[in-house]
Amino acid sequence: MTAPYDWLIRHATVHDGSGATPFSATLAIADQRIAAIARDGELDLATATREIDATGLVLAPGFIDVHTHDDTNVIRQPDMLPKLSQGITTVIVGNCGISASPVRLRSEPPDPMNLLGGMEHFVYPRFADYRAAVDAARPAVNVAALVGHTALRQNQMDQLDRVASTAEIAGMRAELADALSDGALGLSTGLAYASAISASTDEVKQLAEELAAHGALYTTHLRTEFDGIVEAIAEAIAIGTHAQAPVIVSHLKCAGAGNWGRSTEVLGALENAAAHHPVGCDCYPYAASSSTLDLKQVTSDFPITITWSTPHPDMAGRNLADIAADWGVPLLDAAARLQPAGAVYHGMDETDVRRILAHPLTMVGSDGLPNDPLPHPRLWGAFPRVLGHYSREVGLFPLATAIHKMTGLSARRFGLAERGLIRVGHWADLTLFDPASVRDNASFTAPVAAASGIVGVWVNGQLAYDAGTPTGARSGRFLPRETDLRHTFNPGAKHE
Repeated sequence: MTAPYDWLIRHATVHDGSGATPFSATLAIADQRIAAIARDGELDLATATREIDATGLVLAPGFIDVHTHDDTNVIRQPDMLPKLSQGITTVIVGNCGISASPVRLRSEPPDPMNLLGGMEHFVYPRFADYRAAVDAARPAVNVAALVGHTALRQNQMDQLDRVASTAEIAGMRAELADALSDGALGLSTGLAYASAISASTDEVKQLAEELAAHGALYTTHLRTEFDGIVEAIAEAIAIGTHAQAPVIVSHLKCAGAGNWGRSTEVLGALENAAAHHPVGCDCYPYAASSSTLDLKQVTSDFPITITWSTPHPDMAGRNLADIAADWGVPLLDAAARLQPAGAVYHGMDETDVRRILAHPLTMVGSDGLPNDPLPHPRLWGAFPRVLGHYSREVGLFPLATAIHKMTGLSARRFGLAERGLIRVGHWADLTLFDPASVRDNASFTAPVAAASGIVGVWVNGQLAYDAGTPTGARSGRFLPRETDLRHTFNPGAKHE
């Protein structure tokens, strides 16, 4: 006789993703979905193909990484171990203005699109091509995607250090509209980068006008995260308001020593905007950022670690100041000599990080760079660090709140239907972990290390990660935008 369920996860402490009080229950999985949740012993006599005793363990919705640069990796490295090992079941790609599609390169990808891979990895001229490639690759996690402003610029423009012309904006709009019709979540910008900083606010507003017709959203790596951050937030809100599109500020931070301590002011600006427009943000749980080596960010105010360098690969892992001293040149000259290169900037204050992470408007995103030879530890450790370090050890917020920031809040903001909450009938994206031992093991010196305490990860009902080992199951899928995202926020309240 065939067992009625594929899985029974017995006696778990269920955190359902809403932020509500946890409860003890047995959960059943059948046909890729949550088939039953029994709090009172109703499933004691039920049978399943496989069972697990989850006594003492937390069962949560699978974590949603809202800020990734896994665009090409979900196809090239579909096992997605850096994410699965954290309990992540869905990644959102196409952030910071850079996306794998729609892209037509004439030469090597411009900075920072090179973070996604080399020219050979940009083979998706239409968004539909990328969507089909993801489904063909069958990655171990689900994938939803934004369209990058910089990607569109380099498709239409012969040089990126200027404002786009009327004809070029029209070309970008046509490509964006096509992608939105094929299920893209919205538009992302990276206005701080040299490839987009010359774009005017009006250029972005015109492009973003396509979002309203599709109920899509606008996410942004602000024009600056340094001294002018409040003005940059105002620009982002103006663009979203013009486009009638929700706004998500990416990896919110107070960057640079001169900016430390301003998180209350910055969050106040977001709260004021949220009173009349749908607004949110994400952040990662570290006081250091990582990107390409940007000469504008080179400073002696805090340590800068080189993670890769094309002309000087042997400098990876070294402090920029030490390299400059060895070469006998000023800091800026050493940085220029290393380019193109990547870097970790230890340029944030821990108090600001905690204040932003704890705020009700904030979701969790890793912002990991999977192609970096010496990646920031956030690639492997961001989500367990929130659970273990910030919730359990620091006591920054209750575990239910931490999980909500990784699941229910994220699914609602991005319109991921029937995900992010443990509900009967929802897709069985689930993470089982030990609340007493879950912790990040990745460090700045040894960043490639799986977390402890992640016991099991199910993606669309299939066990993909089992007690520290990937099972080989790859049951992820592309998740198109299926709802009007203007209705997934709460625009009338300061806090969500």
